[in-house]
Amino acid sequence: MQTTTLRVHTGSTEVVQDLTRECAQFAGDARGDGLLQIFVPHATAGVAILEVGARSDDDLLAALEELLPRDDRWLHRHGSDGHGRSHVMPAIIAPSMTVPVVDGQLLLGTWQSICLVDLNVDNPVREVHLSMMLSAG
Repeated sequence: MQTTTLRVHTGSTEVVQDLTRECAQFAGDARGDGLLQIFVPHATAGVAILEVGARSDDDLLAALEELLPRDDRWLHRHGSDGHGRSHVMPAIIAPSMTVPVVDGQLLLGTWQSICLVDLNVDNPVREVHLSMMLSAG
């Protein structure tokens, strides 16, 4: 198994950040077939596969705002206003995913991208762990 850690600067705004290029580079360097595991070791972030560049990322943030409003309903209350919603989000957008890799290429559809989803404006830097599990064949 090969592993690496990405340091992702998300800044001070809610973000859907495309990690596809970094994931494809890592999978390509492994040169083989297998599974790419992407894991975010944070209680307030997740990873998703979606189309970016056509404003689907903005739609996702709007949907999360509707599902998880930034207000005072949250019992978890430290940090910025509505911070508790960031702790609920990983139950909706998981902190990990697995993507098949064949001959060093991610098996993503034409419009699919691997994205970090981060609603926590209090933490501007995230780690994303990539692990490539190569097949024995």
